[in-house]
Amino acid sequence: MATGSKIKLSTDVCGLFHVPGITKESAARASELLQENHDRHHIFFSLDGKHNHIAHHQLTLYALGASPDQLQRHFDENKGDQRAMMPAEAGIIEELHNPDKFCEYLGDENHYRNYLTFFEQEIDKDGYQAVVNKYLFGGDKPAEAILVRMFAGFLHPLIHLGFGIEFQQPAIIAEAFAQAAVHTGWIGDFLLPAEKAAASSTSQSTNSNTSLVSLLTAIRADKTLSTAAHWTDPNKIRDGILARAPHEMIHYASQFTVPEDQLEEKVAEMMNAFVWYTGAAQHPPKQVKFDFYFMHCVNCALFFGAFVGCGWMGGKDGKGRARLVEWMGRMGLVMFASRR
Repeated sequence: MATGSKIKLSTDVCGLFHVPGITKESAARASELLQENHDRHHIFFSLDGKHNHIAHHQLTLYALGASPDQLQRHFDENKGDQRAMMPAEAGIIEELHNPDKFCEYLGDENHYRNYLTFFEQEIDKDGYQAVVNKYLFGGDKPAEAILVRMFAGFLHPLIHLGFGIEFQQPAIIAEAFAQAAVHTGWIGDFLLPAEKAAASSTSQSTNSNTSLVSLLTAIRADKTLSTAAHWTDPNKIRDGILARAPHEMIHYASQFTVPEDQLEEKVAEMMNAFVWYTGAAQHPPKQVKFDFYFMHCVNCALFFGAFVGCGWMGGKDGKGRARLVEWMGRMGLVMFASRR
């Protein structure tokens, strides 16, 4: 049985999309390799925060029908780049039950193992559904900090969470939360003011009808915003958009809102917009390529079918899921604005 610290894939749960005929042998091998990654490897393979993608690779390959040998070969190609997991610190893990201490250690990759062990234990005690609702949608200081950080690192923690939810693997969900915890929270300087601006708008009903595609067009036409990111900026969102055109960006982002009764429609709209600008961002006659950052928006949006399909996630009234979709739509807008 899959637990907060044990990965065990089942041929009954192979993802929202998968090929037929996935074997028990592949499930066993993928589980074994994912377990090795879970136990031995840090979530960052470099000191500058480049992400370990082994879980993403293995689960995608598994859903596409990879054989045990293929799964092993791809794992072996990637494991040599990984950093070793740091030892757990029992005293700090215990401190994480204190909300102030939980927040004190955020953003420090040296505590990845501590957060991972903490979330493993919480999941084994309460179940992964309860942990997701408490630490992502709970509304207290730790939950708000984790929610912001799920959208950090160009969406990697949220993508990781999507894999965990889609394949119903509590240990992968624990990895996602620990990964979010060791990211910095600067993206909250955009997401939280955009949410506040949307809430204070007198025309929320109108906002919900403002399409993402129309907002993309408006962003492109706004010369202050569309030229805010410079090639020399280390991070095009943080050092470009949010440094030179924060008010303009928040103005457009706040116009994308998601009523609880339109979750599926808004997810479809989001996917359409992200695929559209990722596919259309070409420069003939140069070789067709997909922008690295746009691609992350598409990859992340894929999991929102699983998110909105979980009636338990974020409350039965859908408010938590609607908030998640709103934030993802706004991330897609700021990601678009950051590329020239």
